[in-house]
Amino acid sequence: MASSLTVTNTFSSPTLQTLYKKLSIPIPITLSSHFLSNPNLKTLTPLSLSLHLTPTHTRRNFSTRAHSQNGAEPPTHYDFDLFTIGAGSGGVRASRFAAKFGASVAVCELPFSTISSDTTGGVGGTCVLRGCVPKKLLVYASKYSHDFEESHGFGWKYDVEPKHDWSTLMANKNAELQRLTGIYKNILKNSAVTLIEGRGKIVDPHTIDVDGKLYSARHILVSVGGRPFIPEIPGSEYAIDSDAALDLPSKPKKIAIVGGGYIALEFAGIFNGLTSEVHVFIRQKKVLRGFDEEIRDFVAEQMSVRGIELHTEESPQAIIKAADGSFSLKTNKGTVEGFSHVMFATGRRPNTKNLGLETVGVKMTKNGAIEVDEYSRTSVPSIWAVGDVTDRLNLTPVALMEGGALAKTLFQNEPTKPDYRSVPSAVFSQPPIGQVGLTEEQAIQEYGDVDIFTANFRPLKATLSGLPDRVLMKLVVCAKTSKVLGLQMCGEDSPEIVQGFAVAVKAGLTKADFDATVGVHPTAGEEFVTMRNPTRKIRKTSEGKMDSEAKATAGV
Repeated sequence: MASSLTVTNTFSSPTLQTLYKKLSIPIPITLSSHFLSNPNLKTLTPLSLSLHLTPTHTRRNFSTRAHSQNGAEPPTHYDFDLFTIGAGSGGVRASRFAAKFGASVAVCELPFSTISSDTTGGVGGTCVLRGCVPKKLLVYASKYSHDFEESHGFGWKYDVEPKHDWSTLMANKNAELQRLTGIYKNILKNSAVTLIEGRGKIVDPHTIDVDGKLYSARHILVSVGGRPFIPEIPGSEYAIDSDAALDLPSKPKKIAIVGGGYIALEFAGIFNGLTSEVHVFIRQKKVLRGFDEEIRDFVAEQMSVRGIELHTEESPQAIIKAADGSFSLKTNKGTVEGFSHVMFATGRRPNTKNLGLETVGVKMTKNGAIEVDEYSRTSVPSIWAVGDVTDRLNLTPVALMEGGALAKTLFQNEPTKPDYRSVPSAVFSQPPIGQVGLTEEQAIQEYGDVDIFTANFRPLKATLSGLPDRVLMKLVVCAKTSKVLGLQMCGEDSPEIVQGFAVAVKAGLTKADFDATVGVHPTAGEEFVTMRNPTRKIRKTSEGKMDSEAKATAGV
């Protein structure tokens, strides 16, 4: 374990300490000779100093000590070394790792429910209970209709058309969520983390109120995630969000989905696959703002082919309920009638209301996200935050990374910054998208000269199914260094394929490394190691403009 710093306050009188603080004069400290002889600790930053202060009253001699914000001396004893508010992915990871490193840890979380509210939540958080996991289960369910359709070309015949029972899907999905939340509780229990059910609120930099009972902690971690956001328009009370869409009592017959992001596209694919009539209303010209432009165009085209109707550049103005119980959606371009459900997938907001953050001085952004430094520390030195509540890179694996890094920073004498370079991600639309690294547009802006390699083809399965399915695969390469800067794919199994190639992009491999790799045949993935000639070369001219030399790529 790394050597820790022993700090002796040469002015031990509280009166003198208060005077020094009022006059903004640093209180003299004496560093031990053991610390001064350690070459690894010669340079101190404010963070490293605070991380190497050695407490004498915890069950282990952690090199951590929180600062007092009000000028008073911190208490001589805390109930816990770390108190985490929110038992989602990031909070559970930080808590169990901290406990593994010897810290005394508690986590508070609201009672379980499939739909979140001010009084309900559940151990496991958004991803496990009302996000990634249940969504993926519904994606699996919805894909069978496409599989049935494909099977005809392979000789399968059905005397009766397959029917889907929504209630069976919901019952089995909810049983799985109950199992998973139980597993997460056991993970905490087996890690010696104290689980407290209730709503946590920060009272001061070292005190948390959970439904009227106070707990003290050396460090407080906020990992409460985010909640779906529905904009206020006339009739918005009739709209559902992603939480409700995952737990509907009946399958929609005709649904309007407002939004063009990944959540909107994923639910569009789910309900379309389950034979609902689906309309997607997008304020912009294209879906998936911020994604690679070529991928954006391709996935929209493929979704349209599958029967999803995209309404571009349409902003919702009102939801109107008819006498028969159906809904109409009024937009800037007109009104579409006859919807059984209207869903808003217009983003999520950090779940920071009524946590006491403003009272203790934690700085937040306009949308309620907690501001943190590169070590996940807030403006209050003893309070930290990870995951979607910080609105950095809102992905479950990123929250896990941030939680693990925080535990190392606080309880292993190992200040660790989360590494956001080349983080892979997926959109479980139908067809799905996988990506890692830079988009073509980002690469041009950052590097200027880039080579673009693409493959747009009909997959082998479609040759017999007769369906119009296609796949788009893409490499973005730095022209000067041949380094692969980005990799994108839209087509069946994209997320699985991109996860593997993400290692190569993260490692900084070159196009030559890809070319030297033998492909697995016959697979779609082999295309990433067999694209020899660039589709286009982007070069910056002497005037600073971009010039594109394009080569025709035949679609197979």
